[in-house]
Amino acid sequence: MKASLFMIPVTLGDTEHRRVLPEYNREIILGIKHFIVENVRTARRFLKKTEPAIQIDELTFYELNKHTSPEEASGFLKPLAEGFPVGVISEAGCPAIADPGADIVAIAQRKKYPVVPLVGPSSILMSLMASGFNGQSFAFHGYLPIDAGERSLAIKKLENRIYAENQTQLFIETPYRNNKLAEELIQICRPSTRLCIASDITCNDESILTYPVKEWEGKVPDLSKKPTIFLIYK
Repeated sequence: MKASLFMIPVTLGDTEHRRVLPEYNREIILGIKHFIVENVRTARRFLKKTEPAIQIDELTFYELNKHTSPEEASGFLKPLAEGFPVGVISEAGCPAIADPGADIVAIAQRKKYPVVPLVGPSSILMSLMASGFNGQSFAFHGYLPIDAGERSLAIKKLENRIYAENQTQLFIETPYRNNKLAEELIQICRPSTRLCIASDITCNDESILTYPVKEWEGKVPDLSKKPTIFLIYK
């Protein structure tokens, strides 16, 4: 296998990995001994589910998070310089998308190492696919501000972009604040603005629903413990 940085997607929840990940990914994983991961424990669990016979103790893990310095992150790519492939694994979905893995990819690109993205689920793209919103022009904003006043202002600005730029707006929230954000969107957005709430994508209780804001009252499910992505469009 060529010494490359392989971007390895994982499931978005407790989903049978063969439903959402191609067999080719498994073949690539079995050829890698060095992994850059967001969380070692969940990465080990994912690898074991991918191939129960895999020898976890023979693998080397480098943990990449917001506390990792650029110098330390650069050192994670040393196996590439020695001719060995390296895999990048996120907590959920595709690495480097709303994920610290983007930093390691930037370093690899500067050093001219091959970067190979593998196929897997992305909540951003899958929710957009199912929303009925504009897929030609869209923007993902990650988390909105925590401060209530700033968050309200941010929502209004994003809604204005829908009408000014004909652009779908996507954002997320921590699970325990999902219900509060849904309430705020219903209160702040125009009644005609369409809101899509997508939760537990690819999981057994997946829910992806789109209604005008005025029709969401009383229809919002309990989102308190569910990975959820919110989309608004005109």
